[in-house]
Amino acid sequence: MSVQERKQRERAERERLIVATARELAEQQGWDAVTTRRLAERIEYSQPVLYSHFRGKREIIGAVALEGATEMAAALRAATSAADGPRTRVTALARAYLEFAARNPAVYDAMFELDGGLAFANEDTPPPLKDAFAALLENLGEVAGDGVHPALFTEVFWAALHGLATLTRAGRLPPEHTEPRVELLVARLAMV
Repeated sequence: MSVQERKQRERAERERLIVATARELAEQQGWDAVTTRRLAERIEYSQPVLYSHFRGKREIIGAVALEGATEMAAALRAATSAADGPRTRVTALARAYLEFAARNPAVYDAMFELDGGLAFANEDTPPPLKDAFAALLENLGEVAGDGVHPALFTEVFWAALHGLATLTRAGRLPPEHTEPRVELLVARLAMV
């Protein structure tokens, strides 16, 4: 291994450590607790080392969001892969989405609530975000209905899931009614 390859590997490892530490701190104490000083202390590197990887907290949030999008896409695909039939797939997709949001609140916030400097819904959208949307579209496109554009239907269904996730987490919707909400959403919006 060349010196250059070793340095690249070490840099990638430091970057993964920064992102993992930021994510852990955010999940434990919230995003307000994530500062470059606290991250530098936790990973035992200087703040200039952090800044050599990320220009600031916004870029760290963006990196966590991209990692989360990759994980969410995998979770959605795993949940729907064994499902038989459109209704079962869409129900599995909705459950997996809501479970991901509930299990990973700080990551979910990084993906959809905080400014991570990422472009959504345009040609500059990073591949992990496009793939997470594709994981939704793969299962929702088939139930969009006649004359309804599959991507538009997916956006509306996604918005409904996001609303359920955020309102439940905020205590505006009782969590014990999540399953009936999923059933209603699938039956009425997806009409399967």
